[in-house]
Amino acid sequence: MPPYIKKMAGGGRGSQAPNIHYEMDGRYQGIAHGGIGAIHLMAQKIGLIDEINEKVSVLKRYLPYHESDHILNIAYNQIVGGTRLEDIDLLRNNEAWLDALQAEIIPDPTTAGDFLRRFDEQNILDLVEAKNNVRQRIWKEQPERFKKEAILNVDGTISGTYGECKEGMDISYKGIWGYAPLIISLNGTRDPFYIVNRPGNTPSHLGSAQWIHKALDLVSPTFDKVILRGDTDFSLTSNFDRWDERCTFIFGMDAKKNLMRIACDISETEWQLLDKAPRVIKTEERTKPENIKAQVVKNRN
Repeated sequence: MPPYIKKMAGGGRGSQAPNIHYEMDGRYQGIAHGGIGAIHLMAQKIGLIDEINEKVSVLKRYLPYHESDHILNIAYNQIVGGTRLEDIDLLRNNEAWLDALQAEIIPDPTTAGDFLRRFDEQNILDLVEAKNNVRQRIWKEQPERFKKEAILNVDGTISGTYGECKEGMDISYKGIWGYAPLIISLNGTRDPFYIVNRPGNTPSHLGSAQWIHKALDLVSPTFDKVILRGDTDFSLTSNFDRWDERCTFIFGMDAKKNLMRIACDISETEWQLLDKAPRVIKTEERTKPENIKAQVVKNRN
């Protein structure tokens, strides 16, 4: 740690240099990820830790860790850049890290791995609902303008993996080995309500209806208006009547011949074109810099 300035004497007018006195103190420790203490304090303040311990049941005895200790230990490891459980070992041997979390010890990588092997699908769902319960309590404390409208984004993505022994992995239409999770999130805050893992060759819309219904159940009690939107894959016509009763939904539709025929039969007085506002660039185009690398190559033939 650098020394802190204990006293500054002298000074006066202008830029006169003062006499600076330093005092070295070895009692203070620091970590690169100092914000982890604030994150942990937030988890306590919003009731996330208590909610996890109440809703998620994995352990039969607490010696000494609870479910929240294991879950947050793994989550914090990833937040600060950890890529595998072994990275936890660096954190648990860092006294400043433990002080930031106000913990005497945290689970080691072996214990974390044992916990994950016991963490089944139902536990994952319980954890998701615990987080969503906390979200609902936080929403109630927000100003009224926040509660006027909720826009739900539903989409699938591709999550690649370099592993060869990962259970459930498959090859996607892009040739990427991995998974194709479904994600339902809140626009603006980007809160992920549900992330459903699926094999990499799974179509985006497969099994999405039940999770969309759960997301609507989550936001409907708080928000005055709910908008559901997604691409053409989520135009699940068998659900349109139910969704129409609960929200406004906006989906693309594939230009199939029967739909094109129906659209062409609609009178021009019953529809209008949606004009997209032109993009306005407020800054001037920057002059392209000279390509130094190409010039050196040219000069040296």
